Amino acid sequence: MSVIEMRQIKREYRMEGKHKKSRSKSKTDTTAVVVRALRGVDFFAEEGEFVSVMGPSGSGKSTLMNILGCLDKPTAGTYMLDGIETSKSNSNTFAFIRNRKIGFVFQSFNLLSRTTALENVELPLFYRQRHRNEKRHTNKKRKEMAIAALREVGLGDRMDHFPSQLSGGQQQRVAIARAMVNDPAFILADEPTGNLDSEMALEIMGLFQQLNDKGKTIIMVTHEPDLAAYTKRIITLRDGGLVSDTPVYIRRNALEDLAQWKKNNASILEEK
Repeated sequence: MSVIEMRQIKREYRMEGKHKKSRSKSKTDTTAVVVRALRGVDFFAEEGEFVSVMGPSGSGKSTLMNILGCLDKPTAGTYMLDGIETSKSNSNTFAFIRNRKIGFVFQSFNLLSRTTALENVELPLFYRQRHRNEKRHTNKKRKEMAIAALREVGLGDRMDHFPSQLSGGQQQRVAIARAMVNDPAFILADEPTGNLDSEMALEIMGLFQQLNDKGKTIIMVTHEPDLAAYTKRIITLRDGGLVSDTPVYIRRNALEDLAQWKKNNASILEEK
C-alpha cells in the first residue's frame, strides 16, 4: 500500500528585488526573480519502508521535507498522503493531516522543558482534531496511549522525568514516542541524530530500525551517508531534481554497530 505518492512536484519562490532605472529618476522598478527549489520530483513510498533523503545544500531537501510534512504546498504537482490529496487541502485539513498522519522528529527534540516525558508524549493527543466518526479520548485513554508509546521506545521507567533529567538520546526517544502516539502514516525525521554523540546516534538509529521492523514507515532527511546506510533506500536530490533512487544493498545493523562501538571504546566508557 502506498503511503506517499508525489507526482511532478514543483516549488517555486518569487524573490522581489528593486533597482533604479537611472540616477535622474527617483522611481524604481520592481523585478521578480523566480527560484525553482523543486523541478518536477516524483517520489513514492510504500508502507513499511525506511527511506533516507540526501543531497547537498541547495538541493531541495528542506523544501521536499516541508511539502512531505504538509508545512508547505507545492506550486504544481500532486501529493497523495495515505489516500488524501494534500496539495489542494484547506488549512483545517492540513492541520488534521499533520496531527494524525505525520509524526515529526526534529534534530533539536522540541520538548517542553517544564513538562514530564509522559506529558510531552500526550501533547499531540490534546491537539487531535475531532473527526466525524471519531470519539475524543478521555484523560485515561490519552495517558494509556502515551505510556504505551514510551514503553515502546524503552522509557517505561522515565515517564515522570523532565527533559533536563534525561540524556540527549533519551530526550530523542521521548520525541520519537510523541511522534508515534497518534499512530501516524509515517514518521518524518529531520537530521534526528544531529545533536547526539556517536553512541547515542547509534542507539537512535537502532530504535528506528526496530520500529521499522515492526512496520513503521520512516522518511529520514540526512546529510550523512553513514546514517543512510541504516535505511532501506536512498533518494538523492540535486538542483531541485531527484537524481537517484537506489536500494541499500548492504544494510548496516545499528545495534550491532553500537555493541562494537562500546567494545572499542570500553576504556572511555569506564571513565564516565
